[in-house]
Amino acid sequence: MTLAQQIRANPHWLPANPRNILSDVPGEDGWPVVGTTVQLLRDPPGFIRRMHDTYGPVYRSNSFGGRLVTLLGPEANELVLMDRDKLFSSEQGWGPMLNLVFPRGLILLDFDHHRIHRRALSFAFKPEPMRLYNDALNEGIVGRVADWGKQGELAFYPAVKKLTLDLAATSFLGIPWGKEAQAINKAFIDMIAATIALIRVPLPGTAMARGVAGRKFLVDYFNREMAKRRESDAQDIFSQICRATHEDGSLLSDDEIVDHMNFLMMAAHDTVTSSISTMMLHLARNPDWQDRLREEMLGLGLNGDELPYDRLGELTLTDYAFREALRLAPPVPTIPRRAIKPFSFGGYHFPAGTFVAIQAGFTHHMAEHWPDPETFDPMRFEPEAVRQRHKYAWVPFSGGAHMCLGFHFSFMLAKILFFHLLTRHRVTLGPGSGEWLAWPIPKPKDGLPVRLEPI
Repeated sequence: MTLAQQIRANPHWLPANPRNILSDVPGEDGWPVVGTTVQLLRDPPGFIRRMHDTYGPVYRSNSFGGRLVTLLGPEANELVLMDRDKLFSSEQGWGPMLNLVFPRGLILLDFDHHRIHRRALSFAFKPEPMRLYNDALNEGIVGRVADWGKQGELAFYPAVKKLTLDLAATSFLGIPWGKEAQAINKAFIDMIAATIALIRVPLPGTAMARGVAGRKFLVDYFNREMAKRRESDAQDIFSQICRATHEDGSLLSDDEIVDHMNFLMMAAHDTVTSSISTMMLHLARNPDWQDRLREEMLGLGLNGDELPYDRLGELTLTDYAFREALRLAPPVPTIPRRAIKPFSFGGYHFPAGTFVAIQAGFTHHMAEHWPDPETFDPMRFEPEAVRQRHKYAWVPFSGGAHMCLGFHFSFMLAKILFFHLLTRHRVTLGPGSGEWLAWPIPKPKDGLPVRLEPI
């Protein structure tokens, strides 16, 4: 579905932009037809740096079928994410990428509609449910880490991707690992691949066609399960959302449950897989930090194979290290929006309808906010250092009303995983390129080969 078709299918969207929009903003239109898309995809960080160095923190480009403006820096992040004046639509920003396979997910809702649904879903991430997920994560992770240790060497990224998918099946869906979970995981993988497919219509044999088929498989699965989940007292996220209510006490509709579950499952594993892999890379490169985290973990004095929920907060250095990994490679490096009202920024005035992008990945490497920005230094996140920095200099999971609902879940999963890894193993890098794909979600090109040496 083209952008024009999506606008026609969503009458509340603003009409298509005129071709000459943003002509007074410095920038480039790129090559005929493809614009700057190829240059951007070839090296996203390099393209953004070049545009910044050439045109400054506000520039125009022509990517993915139309002109857009990129706003760089913490002040831009605050304007767009805090959105005090309700200027920016997340739905119309993300929609061209996500609408065919993840329609009406939480990220595709705006303002009061978003607030109502976020409130209905948020109870699934409150302390008591999180305590139960903590137990399930410990159980699943300890066995998998033991299997990894027996291998000695493994490609970490695909291994942890499979782990997070399997953990999502248990914590999110409440089903055991097996053929059913594997089929569900495959459907999600196909849907995620479709979000970045160059062919945006579901022609036979294309990634988009596989993504649409994956969505149909999951819609059928969720619809079959909903009635019994509403009657159960199960505590997995799917069952809780089936029993969730709006402010007036009414249950979420079947369609709302399907759309939210599809999106939450997608968001739950791809972003955290990326961030955990980034942390693993930098711990392997910095064995002194492995030692510091291991000392902190062993200092908890725990016996057995579980990191209790009530002890997560004591892993202060581990928390700092994960935050630093999120800084170095934010799992959502680009955040799109569409202005639904005119606005001004950086001395320029932008009309309603302007497509806007902010770049967390660029902001996280600005030397004026992060001295020596390429160095892995978790102590940047000591409280005093945080207080002295712009609040929106660190935005790995968005911010404002659209702050990632599963933010604390991802920290819990990361702490549990590294607790079981580092208290049992010393990690070194295996032979590999060390190169990463920077967009749309960062990941290692070579799978991140590592060696796990028993302690």
